[in-house]
Amino acid sequence: MELFEDIRIKYLQKNEFESGGYIVYWMQESQRTKYNFSLNKSVELARENKLPLYVLFNYLDNYPEASKRHYDFMLQGLKDVKDELESRNIKFIFLEGDIFKNLFEIFKNAKVVVWEKSYLKFQREIKKKLLKILKVTILEVENNVVVPIELVSQKEEYSAKTLRDKYNKIKKDIKFDFLEEKKLLKYNSNEIDKLDCSDRYIPKIKEKLDGGFIGGEKEAYKRLKYFIENDLKFYKQKGPDNERSSKLSPYLHFGQISPLEILYEVDKINEFLEEKESFLEEVIIRRELAINFVYYNSNYDNWKGITYNWAYETLEKHKEDLREYIYTENELENGKTHDKYWNACQKQMVKTGYMEGYMRMYWCKKILEWSESPQEAYEITLKLNNKYFYDGRDPNSYAGVAWCFGKHDRAWKERRIFGKVRYMNSDGLERKFKMEKYLEKYLK
Repeated sequence: MELFEDIRIKYLQKNEFESGGYIVYWMQESQRTKYNFSLNKSVELARENKLPLYVLFNYLDNYPEASKRHYDFMLQGLKDVKDELESRNIKFIFLEGDIFKNLFEIFKNAKVVVWEKSYLKFQREIKKKLLKILKVTILEVENNVVVPIELVSQKEEYSAKTLRDKYNKIKKDIKFDFLEEKKLLKYNSNEIDKLDCSDRYIPKIKEKLDGGFIGGEKEAYKRLKYFIENDLKFYKQKGPDNERSSKLSPYLHFGQISPLEILYEVDKINEFLEEKESFLEEVIIRRELAINFVYYNSNYDNWKGITYNWAYETLEKHKEDLREYIYTENELENGKTHDKYWNACQKQMVKTGYMEGYMRMYWCKKILEWSESPQEAYEITLKLNNKYFYDGRDPNSYAGVAWCFGKHDRAWKERRIFGKVRYMNSDGLERKFKMEKYLEKYLK
């Protein structure tokens, strides 16, 4: 197999006239400097062509479903990026407003434009429109998966098993030896600044955000190291009562840490093999199954395309079943239900922007049980998910919500309301976890 790093790079179009006075990297999904193949490729191109390099970020204050929580976290991370790039003599340009106007003005005089491969519809549509109006050479680099998504599969996969089987077939040919030496390319340029763009500053943000999170690649790495040293050995016992999860999902969502860096650091550990396997299953297989879902399924975010025929049929069959409780969206958002565990996790989500995986499943399943219809349950769940979680509006979020309605799962014993879709109840929580400890922390 050719060098695995190169497999990530694709020329979307080439400028036959070889014009342009600089290299520009449009940073979007990979808001970091380490393990950033887009940045590394841009540095290489700038060196080869003896041209200045600019890294550009365009801030949209109307990004779909983004909240102040999301913006604050992202801006903290971009401050890390700006500082690191400037220490390496790379100019970071922070723009706001009309993305097409801003990008066109900068891209039109570039020799090469580098950007990251996108998976969600909103981001992909922007790039499709830019390709229609730009004449410059454009490179797309796949930055945020362990294995390029199209290399693993050319279609939407049915389950984690089907994706895992394909991944395992090619895994033996994948070499990651280049990671350590290439994780942070240095760049020094004496070229004259050719892009007349006044200095922009990143807006000020709070030092600490909801839930104690701090955005940025420095904090992401701290969390990864802390997890490896303290919590990895307990990973198979993780739950809402102990919070042994890595809490890296917000950082993965904004591209402030690479899954390859996580893999590289975790793989160096020579103990806790079962725990390592369990954690890497989540980071690689489950996460990239979610990316496969949104990449190949254009209806990943609406009711008509999120699950399988058997799930739709069984939910429709039980649509009119008597529901002991029905709650409005407002009651759910404010944690006003009869279920103390559900109220606690809803309050945790609103307050901190985070929830442990098992509680997320329980949270979603109960909304299905307490809504007037499965479609209404889905729409409420996705809306709240995207509004409050730091990692909302993410492939993992879309796939996780869809899972609660049968996606990537199998049929179970038929029951009221759920039909053959998997059911969850509070008895399961009490068997597995010390729920009183959880209530003491979040049900206040």
